[in-house]
Amino acid sequence: MSQPAPAWFETVLPESGFGSAAKPQEFQRLWRGFMTARVALGLGLLLFQCVIYALGAVKDSRLVLICAIYFLVALSLRLLVSPRPAGKAFDAQWIGIGGVDILAFSLLQVAQGSSINYAPLFVLPILMAAVMGSLSLALGGAAAVTILLFAHAAWMSMPVSTDATAHFLQAALTGAGCFAIAFLANQIAIRLADVELLAQRSQRAERVQRQVNELVIESLADGILVLDSRGLVRAANPAARHLLGAQSVPGARPFSLTALAGWQELVNLMELCYSDKLARQADVSILHVGQGPRRLRVRTQFAAASGDDGETLCVMFMQDLREMEARMRSDKLASMGRMSAAVAHEIRNPLAAIAQANALLDEDLLEPRHKQLTQMVQQNARRLERIVDEVLDISRVQQRENAITSSALELSSETARICHDWKQQTNSNQVLRLDLSAQRIQVRFESEHLRRILVNLLDNALRYSGGQTGDIEVSVSRLKSGQGVLRVWNNGPPMDQSVERHLFEPFFSSESRSTGLGLYICRELCEEQGASITFLRTPRQISGNLIEGNEFLVTFQANQ
Repeated sequence: MSQPAPAWFETVLPESGFGSAAKPQEFQRLWRGFMTARVALGLGLLLFQCVIYALGAVKDSRLVLICAIYFLVALSLRLLVSPRPAGKAFDAQWIGIGGVDILAFSLLQVAQGSSINYAPLFVLPILMAAVMGSLSLALGGAAAVTILLFAHAAWMSMPVSTDATAHFLQAALTGAGCFAIAFLANQIAIRLADVELLAQRSQRAERVQRQVNELVIESLADGILVLDSRGLVRAANPAARHLLGAQSVPGARPFSLTALAGWQELVNLMELCYSDKLARQADVSILHVGQGPRRLRVRTQFAAASGDDGETLCVMFMQDLREMEARMRSDKLASMGRMSAAVAHEIRNPLAAIAQANALLDEDLLEPRHKQLTQMVQQNARRLERIVDEVLDISRVQQRENAITSSALELSSETARICHDWKQQTNSNQVLRLDLSAQRIQVRFESEHLRRILVNLLDNALRYSGGQTGDIEVSVSRLKSGQGVLRVWNNGPPMDQSVERHLFEPFFSSESRSTGLGLYICRELCEEQGASITFLRTPRQISGNLIEGNEFLVTFQANQ
């Protein structure tokens, strides 16, 4: 009968008897058991023969000598011979062990005459071969015992006056019993071994499945709580502990959901679920000490607990509503970006026509009041043109398959050139300070992309700094790993956490006149070429004073 295919997490084990069991300790345990039984049998036979010899019931000392030799040999095999599974063929170790038993019991059967029948002792070597060896070894032992029994029956029937029928009938029945015991014991041993191997495979599969389940639950972004009817949390994954407040939740030990007042809405939802035995979904608020409320969407399910008490457990699946809203906002922003790119393409041509017509009109105007109006048109046209370019840049940087291959770039000299051009355009010679490395720092980055990133960061720094001497600093350095680092620092005020959290998101800005695309495009250009951009709040030493400021840090790939 074909076996079902194992599941993907199962460990396949070979199917065999105890002779080649997957766990060596099981075979050793059986080996020690049979060897100890042989020693105990030898000692019992020796004591029995000594007692009947001392009482004078039997005057033949050969029986005592045979039992003594058998006991010593059995004890030596128990102490000195290492267990070894029997092969498919007869091997010397197993033939020797079984031969010692058969020989000893045969000598006892012959030497005692007809007063005591030692034939039942032949079951021991046959049973040992059937359980721990192979079927052929067990049947071979049964055949050897049967032949010896018939030989003994023939020897006992040598006198003509003796009735040989009883001796041969006894030998036949004993031999048949030996064959039956050999076959049945071997089949039972194989069946038990298969059951044990199946149990081992099931245990391993269960263990692997449990580890996989725990790994999946531990890595889930959604929080999972397992509670009983008393509000005791039996299990909680890291996401759930984070949502509840990592500082308030103990380690791996169970804790009560009623321990903090900020969790009361979860307790109310749990009690409501237990009261009507129905799964529910609700939005609740978690209050953390020293923080604002956190909105959670909680969904409950019931699961039967393992054990005899039949207790029902409540499983809570928790999601942070802020994260859900952020994902929804990202999807909406992606759709808006595609729509904005299409609209920007349509706006670009009319905008160029307006700018050109305004320039031609400005040439014919002489009155200052009219000149002022054309300048306003020109400024707003340039602003609209810049917005259109930024919107179109989103679609350009998202086309990864058409990305420009990064080239080798000397970071210090290129940064100095871009900063010099920016100072000339913005008249910010005194505001910007440069701290460039004297070493040649080779990085892999596109020169035009570096210009766009650095100009954008400098514009932001100028917008939020005080505009005084040394308020903006650009520095270049090299890390121990060989990577080049560009830092743009300004002494602007600290950002609000809500602004800092969404700093690199598209269409997000704290100013009404900004599109919120500059830092997003910087991040996209960096990631396109293997670089990264981060924001830090760091201090700088200026004129002997330690001043806190905002710093953008761009880390480039080293030129290999």
